[in-house]
Amino acid sequence: MKNEPKTASQKTTRKSASHARPDPTWTVARLSRYFGVPPERLLLHPRPGMATEEDLLYVNEQGDRMCELVDGVLVEKAMGFREAFLAGLLVRLLGEFVDRDNLGIVVAPDATIRFFPGLVRLPDVAFISWDRLPGRKFPEESVPNLAPDLAVEIISKGNTPKEMRRKLGEYFRAGVRLVWMIYPKKRIVEVYTSPRRKKEVRHGQTLDGGDVLPGFSLSLTEFFATPKAPPAS
Repeated sequence: MKNEPKTASQKTTRKSASHARPDPTWTVARLSRYFGVPPERLLLHPRPGMATEEDLLYVNEQGDRMCELVDGVLVEKAMGFREAFLAGLLVRLLGEFVDRDNLGIVVAPDATIRFFPGLVRLPDVAFISWDRLPGRKFPEESVPNLAPDLAVEIISKGNTPKEMRRKLGEYFRAGVRLVWMIYPKKRIVEVYTSPRRKKEVRHGQTLDGGDVLPGFSLSLTEFFATPKAPPAS
């Protein structure tokens, strides 16, 4: 028997299902498939699809886990010790460069940023120029609504390709101009000026700020070097 062509209603049903958003009936397995992250990084309280910015701030203030708010679900950020060290180092290096000419501000991994209604991300490092800050003033709200000029993600063991592709698309749709995806184990940086325009900077080469931070440069050999203690006296 030949397969009958799908009716318009069947096509509509399938399309609607593919664009479904989390709701309280979703299981952790379905959430894991939807977000492309391990189940242990998903918080089920508040119930799927019901989490708010207030819930996000409350959880993050407890200090046990750092989460992002995506489609009404709290998703834990993945970061290890080395990744945290590299984020701190990059905050310091970018901060020194930005402060030299008062270009804007550099924020660390716990800075909550609303990219769209219902989407609050915490880039591992972000640079925001004064022109992108409302009124060219430092934001006083806990979750400012803005798009950084530069967003940096330092990839750890817990991150997944699907998760990072999603973040990349979100960043550029929100208006981010430059994204660095840093891979500590591979010692490379993927530099994106759009979701499909990428160049790779490897260990032994120099990362630059492009049109976003002209004049900034960083030796990846020095950046990825493991810190060593001085000789014991």
